Amino acid sequence: MVEYFSAALYSSAAWPEGFPRQVAAAFDSAARQLVLDWEMPGYDVVPEAKSVRYVPAQDQDKETARPVTQRRALYRETLAQCVLLVLHQLFTADEYGILDSVALNGFVDAHDPATGRQAHIFLATVMAQRTVFTSLHLEQVDPVSCLTDALRGQLATRPDQLISVRPSRKPEDVGDHVVAHGGDEEPDLYDMDPIAFESLVADPFRAMGMQAVTTQRSNDGGVDQDALDPTPIRGGKIVVQVKRYRSTVPPTAVRDLYGTVQDVGANKGVLVTTSGFGPGSRTFARGKPLELIQGTELVDLLHRHGLRGRLGEGGRSSAVQPTPSAPASAPDDYNVLGMTWTGNVALDVCALVCRGNRVLSEEHFVFFNNPQTPDGSVCAASAQAPDKAAIRVSFDALPQEADRLVLVAAVDPEANPDADLSGFTDACIRLLDPARSELGRLDVSDGRSGEMALVLGSFRRRPNGDWDFVLGGKGYVEGLAQLVQEYGIEVE
Repeated sequence: MVEYFSAALYSSAAWPEGFPRQVAAAFDSAARQLVLDWEMPGYDVVPEAKSVRYVPAQDQDKETARPVTQRRALYRETLAQCVLLVLHQLFTADEYGILDSVALNGFVDAHDPATGRQAHIFLATVMAQRTVFTSLHLEQVDPVSCLTDALRGQLATRPDQLISVRPSRKPEDVGDHVVAHGGDEEPDLYDMDPIAFESLVADPFRAMGMQAVTTQRSNDGGVDQDALDPTPIRGGKIVVQVKRYRSTVPPTAVRDLYGTVQDVGANKGVLVTTSGFGPGSRTFARGKPLELIQGTELVDLLHRHGLRGRLGEGGRSSAVQPTPSAPASAPDDYNVLGMTWTGNVALDVCALVCRGNRVLSEEHFVFFNNPQTPDGSVCAASAQAPDKAAIRVSFDALPQEADRLVLVAAVDPEANPDADLSGFTDACIRLLDPARSELGRLDVSDGRSGEMALVLGSFRRRPNGDWDFVLGGKGYVEGLAQLVQEYGIEVE
């Protein structure tokens, strides 16, 4: 009950941007009553200025102060409107008549004037019966009078001075089953109770208007959920899998999800994890009805819907690294490899740092979802005309065990679903210095009809430490996934 009605509040589009959404709630099944504490906006929601006028002679804006009594009255009205809106949304969401009443306490998170400590200060409270509330014509009421007279609630007379009211009933009075979202004390997703974690992950889907139901649990920390998006055209059945991992999710999990999507005839599969995904998983998912949400994205998704969660003590999973646009500690001595070609085919140009024909690790495969190696010696760069793609590399900073830097190009199946490499002609690699001055050109093979990926060539370390370029030309009809498999990256 608590999760359902909390989702009803979170999914509402009626709340102004920036309004808080912190809630603690409990359900009294015997009394059929929902008891909740809901955070209200602070006094600063009502501007101090009543109007602003531009004075041309002084070239400045002149503010007219809002009278204190008017500001206080507007704030009280805002608080009353918030209370009525919460009650309206809860009773509207109660399609099956589960609630006989709602006990609602509105608070602000502020310094208590009496103790100086941060506390929840209650500025409004009401116990509203369904029969009474649903008989109201809200579009015609005065919010303050409606709250204090018709509903017999309480509203602080001096909310600007944090003069509090006493709630008649609080969630903790119901029992131990209090669910809270949106507070400053964010739960560690790794340490949460499994059932609470499952429900928390389902909340954003409910907040987006979907129906989310937990279907099964597995021994590997995974959770399966079915979500139904009722939106016409783009909606449909979505299979959601949750992996509470600390290490990188293996590609097998992504393949298994894709198989489930096909088996049940779902429109889409979503894999959510507290850790991260390697290039093999990203490559397999590309062009398929799959969405991969790593730990940092999960935390951001929770926060955007008024929910709370963190990854460990530092707030970030050790397995998930930030994705900077450029390496913070990239070596100063580097070259830019600019790629040019004719034809309108859109290509992804990628790099593999290898020993022989094996990539050092998945993190040493630089592509659209992994823009740099761990040491920053190779990273994606912005292309400047005439180049259509660019890779930045510091050859001297490459790992000692690496003896090859392999450059490949692959058709982007999303941008060019019907294309192949026959449109990849007159291609070359331009060797540039840091100032983007051209040092030389390296010709590469044209693409061929039916092929979706191509090895452009490789830079190879010689015994004396120099790097020579060796022309490639091998093509792959199954695209990038087939290519990287040959270099030791698990995709299928």
